[in-house]
Amino acid sequence: MRVGVGYDIHQLAAGRRLVLGGVKISHDKGLVGHSDADVLVHSACDAIFGAAGLGDIGQHFPDTDPAYKDISSMVLLKQTWQKARVKCPTIGNIDATIFAQQPKLAGYTREMATRIAEVLEIEPERVNIKATTTEKLGIIGREAAIAAMCVVLLE
Repeated sequence: MRVGVGYDIHQLAAGRRLVLGGVKISHDKGLVGHSDADVLVHSACDAIFGAAGLGDIGQHFPDTDPAYKDISSMVLLKQTWQKARVKCPTIGNIDATIFAQQPKLAGYTREMATRIAEVLEIEPERVNIKATTTEKLGIIGREAAIAAMCVVLLE
């Protein structure tokens, strides 16, 4: 068994759509990034790469490569799993936390888990997504960013 941890944070800005776990979230701001800036999926990719001993998301999908401009992070997740499963063919489970002051995300977490599970070809019960605030502390508490952290067990 191998464990990996991933973390990502992106700034919020007007004029961008908000996508988390492959789900479009209704909000007046979205995350800024080279891709769709889905921090949840980016943290999952980093956790998977880490568990497989394959570096990080930036090494595989650099933000300097125009091929990844505005790409869906779900495509990156699929490619991540295709690379990692050669070394570790089974996902035991994924546990992730999204850190966001706004919007409230509890109503979206089940759909996020389902979409991530579909891409990874695993049962939705193996994916657990939680959301929390930072009690108005820091850049997340000021509603200027959203972050996510993920742990994955590969076998």
